[in-house]
Amino acid sequence: MNDSLQQRYAPNNRCFGCGPANEKGLRIQSRIEGDKIVADWTPEKHHEAFPGVVNGGIIGALFDCHSNWTAAYHLLQKNGAKELPSTVTSEFHVKLKRTTPSTQPLRIEARVVESSDDRAVIEAEILSGGKVTSTCRGVFVAIQEGHPAFHRWN
Repeated sequence: MNDSLQQRYAPNNRCFGCGPANEKGLRIQSRIEGDKIVADWTPEKHHEAFPGVVNGGIIGALFDCHSNWTAAYHLLQKNGAKELPSTVTSEFHVKLKRTTPSTQPLRIEARVVESSDDRAVIEAEILSGGKVTSTCRGVFVAIQEGHPAFHRWN
């Protein structure tokens, strides 16, 4: 699969972090690479906390969306579903280990470490120049019709 998960399953999604249809968003493009989901993303000046360093809130948004897509795709495959499940963040914890430079591309890598039929625990990291700058662990849950985010990918 050459296209991102977002392009394949939710081309009209307007989420700030991962929506292909949000022209002012981060437009994360998550893709399958072996047993993990990866994304390459390049910060711009307006993503900075101070000169040369990515804002922590942007780092949180990158983790939140990329990990959510990792969980959704995993649950799709695990359950043999025909449609991508609508998933939401239950909780996530970010550790900022060092400053994340805004002067070069970043790589986000995520993997499933636990799962059940309706949720997945994801561990992720952001790398800059091959060094881990931050990590995340979160729980992402598939929701049912009636939840405000159901059919969020449409």
